[in-house]
Amino acid sequence: MVKVMIERHCQADKEAEFKDLLAQLRSKAVRQLGYYSGETLRGMADSSLWLVISSWSTVEMWKKWQNSPERQELLSKMEPLATPEKITLFESLF
Repeated sequence: MVKVMIERHCQADKEAEFKDLLAQLRSKAVRQLGYYSGETLRGMADSSLWLVISSWSTVEMWKKWQNSPERQELLSKMEPLATPEKITLFESLF
């Protein structure tokens, strides 16, 4: 299993729109082959920091979703609202 962590910093006055786009991303991701689960977190010390953690069966399944036109379209709408995403992949060891 692969865990994908995506960090972004959202502008304070754009949070509602950003949150809506994250929800749209999640609703599309859950329909992707290989997607297991996801969670969205917001920093307590830094409320501009948002973290999305998702679980995928394989890195190939994640990359297919990562590069999909559906995801890219939503990411283009996020660009003016937040910093570019920082993606870190983790493998499950036990």
